[in-house]
Amino acid sequence: MLPSELLKKIRRIHIRTSHIANDLFAGHYQSTFKGQGMEFEEVREYQPGDEIRRIDWNVTARQGKPFVKRFREERELTVMVLMDVSGSQEFGTTDQLKRELAAEVAATLAFSAIKNNDKVGLIGFSDRIERYVKPDKGTRHVLRVIRELLTLRATGRGTDIGLALDYLNRVSTRRAVVFVVSDFQAADYERSLRVARRRHDVIPIVLSDPREIELPKARLVDLVDAETGQRMTVDMSSKWFRDEYRRRALAASELREKEFRRMKIDGVELMTGQSFVEPLTKFFRAREARL
Repeated sequence: MLPSELLKKIRRIHIRTSHIANDLFAGHYQSTFKGQGMEFEEVREYQPGDEIRRIDWNVTARQGKPFVKRFREERELTVMVLMDVSGSQEFGTTDQLKRELAAEVAATLAFSAIKNNDKVGLIGFSDRIERYVKPDKGTRHVLRVIRELLTLRATGRGTDIGLALDYLNRVSTRRAVVFVVSDFQAADYERSLRVARRRHDVIPIVLSDPREIELPKARLVDLVDAETGQRMTVDMSSKWFRDEYRRRALAASELREKEFRRMKIDGVELMTGQSFVEPLTKFFRAREARL
């Protein structure tokens, strides 16, 4: 039996995210993510206007008159959500943690997928694989995914995106749309991302918090690294320190975006305390326009 507080959270996310998926993203998802290709359906007699390249020459030769192949789009997709549940996801200086933002985004994408009869799966990861939920369809399954997002407590504290992508390639036997929801505060994942990109449609959703970019003016402050536990005291009254902190944060973000562009990967940047609807809608529209 689930605790009543957890049931309330699941119900609240269900109502909010299914509304966004049905009302605000309606049409965008299906237009953006196509099926796996064209599947043969039947052979029928040639009609004026049919494409010549669709002629089935073997059947035509047997029948003595032209026949063409008909195909239909294989609509069903597999959507995999790779969810970062490392220690840094528990950070948030607005009224929202990065993990809470990630759960809402993942739930919205999942509801968008099942609305189009697609399968949804989940890989929760830290510096190890924490949870795997096999792709399946239906509202009941998505509610299970949401429950996992809200209740999963990682045994690891670090972040290994490369490990999660390698695991994906082992368990996913067909091409999938893959959302990697993380703050990407990790190293050495580029090779794995490049390999996964060749097999799947990989979309990084990069989470951040305002204080990870700009520090407030203050005095001596004790900081703790959420993943390593390392402690340090910094002087936030120093303008040089605040400027250097901002410069390094922006440089890391620019380097990551440059790497995504090199691999021809579209990323989405989201910030805690801000609506994710507009950035995701902008992403959908940009991909629709390209397609």
